[in-house]
Amino acid sequence: MSKKRILSLDVFRGITIFAMILVNNPGSWSAVYPPLLHAKWHGCTPTDLIFPFFLFIVGVAVELSLGGQLKKGAEKQQLVKKAFIRSLKLIGLGLLLTAFPYFDLANLRFPGVLQRIGVVYFISTLMYLYLSPRTTLATGAAILVLYWICMTVIPVPGIGEANLEAGTNLAAWIDQQILMGHMWSQTKTWDPEGLFSTLPAIVTCLLGIFCGKVLTGSSEHGARLKQWVTWGLALLIGGYLWSFVFPLNKALWTSSFVLYTAGWAFLGLALCYWILDVKGWQKWSLPFVIYGMNAITVFFLSGIIAKLFGLIKLNLNGEMVSLKFFLQEVLFNGWLEPKNASLGGALLMMVILFIPAYLMWKKNIIIKV
Repeated sequence: MSKKRILSLDVFRGITIFAMILVNNPGSWSAVYPPLLHAKWHGCTPTDLIFPFFLFIVGVAVELSLGGQLKKGAEKQQLVKKAFIRSLKLIGLGLLLTAFPYFDLANLRFPGVLQRIGVVYFISTLMYLYLSPRTTLATGAAILVLYWICMTVIPVPGIGEANLEAGTNLAAWIDQQILMGHMWSQTKTWDPEGLFSTLPAIVTCLLGIFCGKVLTGSSEHGARLKQWVTWGLALLIGGYLWSFVFPLNKALWTSSFVLYTAGWAFLGLALCYWILDVKGWQKWSLPFVIYGMNAITVFFLSGIIAKLFGLIKLNLNGEMVSLKFFLQEVLFNGWLEPKNASLGGALLMMVILFIPAYLMWKKNIIIKV
């Protein structure tokens, strides 16, 4: 693949990371514009698109990377070994990010964003290497249908009829049997990156692989765009229609959510491709390229820095406050409307994180996990 073709993916990845950091680091959680918040339960906001977009991008990258290595004669066993090691690194980084800075292992949350990426990446890689594309898509479809049936038909032990409510659904029950005390929610009865809901998340990555195959299977701009837009619209409509019986829900990663978000991902990448590669409008893209080149590193640093900003204390009018509150109060609060002040705090974090990302880009340092 040429650098020109990869640029679209780097920019799309960079935009996704930019958005992920933006919504994760508001100046104040009490004043946030609705599109920058997750849906309270059922539904899908722009913020809910971010994580599935990243898993989708992982799938595209699998096709671009492994496909090229296979053509060069790489052995599948070696590729599996590398994928397994990378998966372990991602899971390890995720656990480290969660444990920092107190390392309370007895109550450590086991699932997480990086952990899910690691698991999904490895399983998707195995399917890519050992199943045909048609079998892979058929398996993905079967996973979505079976997940739908399990979540809406199978009674929940100790609860009763199947339901899709927080903490009492089948996915939550499965997590409770294995991960009790190590989950995200305050009641520790469910987790948005739980075990059972990781199965349909794999299909998000598989659809990304399929998107990548469109890229490697044709060299014509028009053919690529036509397929991406067609699949994007089909998945978007299919997911929306499915949501009437199996609601869009990020925390449960419902089957309708998989199709709906993948539809937007196809269309989003198609738009980036059309702007950058077809029209050649590339000057605006550099900041996102810088973020996209070291996406995992930037995401990891965002978590560490955000926690440090909460730990460091400074004196503000005779009161010791966190560095985050200090910066928010001094720079934004008082002269900006609360939601704009909160957005200002999020943008400040983007600027802070851009510094190490820029330095790595300038020195051509790409940290591969």
